[in-house]
Amino acid sequence: MRFESACTTVLVGKKASIDGSTMAARNDDTFLTLTPQKFVVYPGFKNKPSTITSGQNGFTAKRPETGYGYQATPNVDVEHEGVFDENGFNEANVGMSATESVYANERVLAADPLVENGVAEDSIVAMVLPFINSAREGVTRLGEVIAEHGSPEGNGVIFSDKNDVWYMEIVTGHHWVAQRIPDDSYAVTGNRIAIQQVDFRDAANFMWSDGIQEFVVANHLNPGLSDWNFRRIFGTYTEFDQHYNTPRQWYGHKLLSPSLEFEPEDLDLPFILPAETKLTLEDVEQVLGSHYNGTDFDPLGHGSEYDKQRYRPISLARTQNSHVLQVLNGVPESASTILWLCFGIPSFAPFVPFFGNSSANDISYTDTPMELDIKGNSAYWMYRTLSMLVESHHSQFIQMDLDYLKDARQFQHKFVSEVTNAATKLDQTHMNEFLTRQNKVMTDEMAKRTNKLISKLIMHGLELSKLTFKMDANL
Repeated sequence: MRFESACTTVLVGKKASIDGSTMAARNDDTFLTLTPQKFVVYPGFKNKPSTITSGQNGFTAKRPETGYGYQATPNVDVEHEGVFDENGFNEANVGMSATESVYANERVLAADPLVENGVAEDSIVAMVLPFINSAREGVTRLGEVIAEHGSPEGNGVIFSDKNDVWYMEIVTGHHWVAQRIPDDSYAVTGNRIAIQQVDFRDAANFMWSDGIQEFVVANHLNPGLSDWNFRRIFGTYTEFDQHYNTPRQWYGHKLLSPSLEFEPEDLDLPFILPAETKLTLEDVEQVLGSHYNGTDFDPLGHGSEYDKQRYRPISLARTQNSHVLQVLNGVPESASTILWLCFGIPSFAPFVPFFGNSSANDISYTDTPMELDIKGNSAYWMYRTLSMLVESHHSQFIQMDLDYLKDARQFQHKFVSEVTNAATKLDQTHMNEFLTRQNKVMTDEMAKRTNKLISKLIMHGLELSKLTFKMDANL
C-alpha cells in the first residue's frame, strides 16, 4: 500500500479569512520522491449500482446508486500505487481532503485493533464525496462507513463548505472524533492526533463514534484526572513526534500567530488558535510551502548541518500535490468553489485555481505520463521541472522564482474576480460550460508563464557551469 506518512494540514474558518471564505488545505506527501498524479473530474451518476474495490488492502463495498460528480487527484500508476483520489469539490459545493495520516498509541489499538481490509485512504473519497451535501454530512457519512467496515489505518479527514470546516480523526479500528473549526480561528497539524479537549455536551461543534466514552472508561484509557483530551487518550508522545511532527505545527503557528511563542518540540502545542489578523490565501500557501524559512532549521538556510537536518520541514520534494479548498461567500454559489492546486514543490511552484463546478480538465492535467517527456504537455512534470531547477541553483534562481510567483498570484486574483463577477450575469444552465472554459484559460496562461521561466532558468544555468576557464578573448 502507498505509504502516506508526511502530510500537513491548515484549516481556516470563514470569519478568520480576509474575504469571508472557508479554506481547507493540505500537502499530500508520499514515500517516494516521484508518484505522478493527475487531476480529473468524475461525472455524476443516477440509478447506477457501483462497487468500490481496493487493489491495496482488499476493501470492497457497494456505494449508493446516485451520486454527484466530483474532482479528484488520483495516482497515475493505479495498478501499483492504488487510486488515492485525495481532494476535490463535488457538485454540491462540498470539499473533501483525505487524508492526514495519524497514529494512535498501543493501549488504544490493543483495545480496538485496526481492521486490515477496512476503508483506507485509497478508497475514502470515492466512498464519501459523491454522496454528501455539507461538511457535516461528510463526517456522518464517513462515520457510517467506518462503523460498517472499520479502518485499517489512522486518518485525519477534512470536510468543508461555505459555512463550516470539519476535521475528523479516525484513530482505531472503529473510533473517531470530529471537531468543527470555529469561524474566527485556524488550525494546523502534521501527522499527530490533533484534536484536544472534547465537549460531549456540544454536538454543534463535536461529533464522535458511538460508544467512544464507554470504550475509554471500560479499557482504562484516560490518563487525565478530570478532562477528556482526545490527543492525550489516543495519541502518541514520542521523540519521533518531536522531530517529525510537532515542529511543523510549531512553524505554522509561528507564521500565523507571530505574537505567540511556542517551542518546536512541545508535544502539547494547540491545534486551534484564534486568528490574530484576517488570514489570506497567501498566508495558507506560505505555510504549505515553508521549510523553516528564516530559522536555523531551514535545509536551504545557513544553520549548522545538525540544525538543518533536525526537523522534518512542511514542504518536501515528496510533496506530490498541495491544495487549498476555498469556498467563497458573496459570489454565485455555482462559482464559489475553487481548488487551488500545486503539482510541484509548493516552495517553488504556483497554486493554480480551478473552479469546482466544471465538467472537464485540460489534457495537461488529465494525461500525466509516468516519466518526464521533454516534448510533452504535462502540468505535473512541468511544475516538477520548475521546482528542481530553482532548488538546484537556489541562491541564483530564487528571486526570479519569487517574482514569477508574485506576478502569477496577481494575475490569478484578477482572473478569479473577473470570472465570479461575470458569473452573476450568467444563466445557471450555462455555468458549468463557462467555468470549464475559464479553467482552460487559466491552465494555458500558467503554462505559458511557467515555460517562459523554465527556459530563462536553463539558459542562466548554462552560464553557471564550473567547467569554465578565463583566458584572453583574442586567443
